[in-house]
Amino acid sequence: MASKFFGEFMGTLILILMGNGVVASVLLKRTKAEGAGWMVITTGWAFAVMTGIFTAIACGSSAAHLNPAVTLGFAITSGDFSNVGSFILAQMLGAIAGATLVWLHFLPHWEVTEDPDLKLACFSTAPAIPRFGSNLTGEIIGTFVLIFVVAAIGSKGVGPSGPVPGLAPYLVGMLVWAIGLSLGATTGYAINPARDLGPRIAHALLPIHKKGGSNWRYAPVPVLGPLLGAALAGVMIRWVGF
Repeated sequence: MASKFFGEFMGTLILILMGNGVVASVLLKRTKAEGAGWMVITTGWAFAVMTGIFTAIACGSSAAHLNPAVTLGFAITSGDFSNVGSFILAQMLGAIAGATLVWLHFLPHWEVTEDPDLKLACFSTAPAIPRFGSNLTGEIIGTFVLIFVVAAIGSKGVGPSGPVPGLAPYLVGMLVWAIGLSLGATTGYAINPARDLGPRIAHALLPIHKKGGSNWRYAPVPVLGPLLGAALAGVMIRWVGF
């Protein structure tokens, strides 16, 4: 059963289940973690990335991208675009499936949470201050840091073949934690088109109690911003020569 497609699907599913799961735990009413705050959310997302990467590797994708921006950035770096289409499809499907599991897991809590914006936040991102140019720039910068530093972690300067085998998932998780703490408070740091668009589609389709709209007006930002940031990082990595 193991394959690159299955690995990207399962890894992204776990990423979204654990990542959006911590958001739901903090935001939805009458959970035991209600109101726990930003530190818990960013920490949960860091562990979500780590567990997603390990899952993807175990299920057949040694690349463990879990993110169309990562897939695009490293395709630009390597010049090999052969996996771009299949990886992005697997990531999108995994993100929708993971978001659906979040809905199922927290099923009683949607009914006792009145604010539709809090419900949407358990699926997709939204800016603290809606301003298209600034929001897009924030996603570009955050994703550039993600792609560039991931490449740095795996560079020959760190070691003959990158970091100690098995350490990379922990380091990438810490990197996402750092991005969330340092840069994430403006837009919610999607830094991953599948992470935002897949769950937003799930939100639109699922019978969530009094859910409200899915904020499609903002949806282009967490898709275009990460892709632009990844493309810039890919070009920079090629220029630097990691």
